[in-house]
Amino acid sequence: MIDKGNNTARVKEVDQLKEKISQGQLPKELEEKTLSLIDRLKTSLAFGGFLEEYDNIATYIDWVTDLPWQDKTEDRLDLGKAKEVLDSHHYGLEEIKDRVLEYLAVMKLKKDQGQIARAPILCLVGLVGTGKTTLAASIAETIGRKMIRIPFGGIERPFYLRGQSRSLPQAEPGQIIKGLRQAKVNNPIILLDEIDRIGQESRSAIMGVLLGLLDPEQNSAFLDYYLDYPFDLSQVFFITTCNNTTNISQAVLDRLEIITMPSYSDQEKIIIAQKYLLPRALKEAGLRADQLVIDDDLWPKIVRPLGYDAGVRTLKRNIDNICRQVTKQVVLGQVKKINLDESNISQYLSSW
Repeated sequence: MIDKGNNTARVKEVDQLKEKISQGQLPKELEEKTLSLIDRLKTSLAFGGFLEEYDNIATYIDWVTDLPWQDKTEDRLDLGKAKEVLDSHHYGLEEIKDRVLEYLAVMKLKKDQGQIARAPILCLVGLVGTGKTTLAASIAETIGRKMIRIPFGGIERPFYLRGQSRSLPQAEPGQIIKGLRQAKVNNPIILLDEIDRIGQESRSAIMGVLLGLLDPEQNSAFLDYYLDYPFDLSQVFFITTCNNTTNISQAVLDRLEIITMPSYSDQEKIIIAQKYLLPRALKEAGLRADQLVIDDDLWPKIVRPLGYDAGVRTLKRNIDNICRQVTKQVVLGQVKKINLDESNISQYLSSW
């Protein structure tokens, strides 16, 4: 016997899915495809097997209707403002900043001429801590785009990026589609982080996916296997990072604009610490600028307590650690402010 109450509730659920499709601004072909799934649901409602079918189709419709098929942000291509933002976040790197400004200038001129302002595909190459990720974030802030980061460390299967067919159990979209859903726009900056850290066994397959992502001739119809419908990635601003290019296929490299991030000298690190890292660390630790004063003579020890480091990651960690210790002492009422000098630096900085 058919439970008419349950049947009525399920019809209502199907109608709600159909309403979601009508409001989703889907491409016409995809809208027709999802409506055919609704018809299939109605058939299963009549002949049984509704619940499992409903869950699969409802999840799929949630995904496709939540994607930004038409929504995007407008680029802010003001070179003066761009330089100001880059200078506020990064000391030195003048050649790199100039190259970024050149790319933005090309995008602006093309946009002003009514042409498609396609973003370059940048590859930031440098050792750990040289500012690759923060430079990508600065570019996003400069042009007013949202940024999503996709880490490549330890990737073993291409479906991490491209998704799995819905015919497989527990299938889901890949990280590209997940990132777009999170960003809610179809032209974010997508940071493909550490693309040289792919396992040897899966490198060839994943490089093939990368090629499709980064090739302007292909990424206008990127196919995620879960969606089973092409998504246009041609408006995405891709930025990749790596420690070196040895493990990256030549076909992928041919599509990248290589920008080499230099290592920092000790003197450059001191300036970065004083102008950028310390003020940020004080703010994050809840300290006023006058509650922690560091003697100028101490900076070489803070910069290099454990030996040479190409980047500033260890330096940032040291400064953050010092600030947290001072914050704890202030909260406990042990001190009101600290002046770090040769007599007390060993209490705040490990040197083994």
